[in-house]
Amino acid sequence: MSVYVHQTFVIKQDKFKDGIENLREIKKFRTENYDHKVEILTPISGEDHTYALLSIYEGLAEMELQNKKMFEDEEYIELIGPFFLENIEQGSMYTQIYRSLSDRKPDKKKEKEKD
Repeated sequence: MSVYVHQTFVIKQDKFKDGIENLREIKKFRTENYDHKVEILTPISGEDHTYALLSIYEGLAEMELQNKKMFEDEEYIELIGPFFLENIEQGSMYTQIYRSLSDRKPDKKKEKEKD
């Protein structure tokens, strides 16, 4: 069952260009070095400077393992440190974790009634 981590945050207006460049570097680094998918989501409606990262993992255990690896990686810490401290509005990050709903298994009793 896939796990989706949706993190929204507001990029400071005066740091917009740096923030977007840093986001792209973070996405590239995570995609190349860790076993999960990352997408940068840009606003179409709502607050203009509210962006999001969507990370997709194979499951909760995989999410925990990948996060542990990332936060033990000095190169990754050097990428995210400036992003959090310099490019986003303090207190604007909001994280939600979702899990995909599995498909419903066919009811054997109903299948027999159809035959």
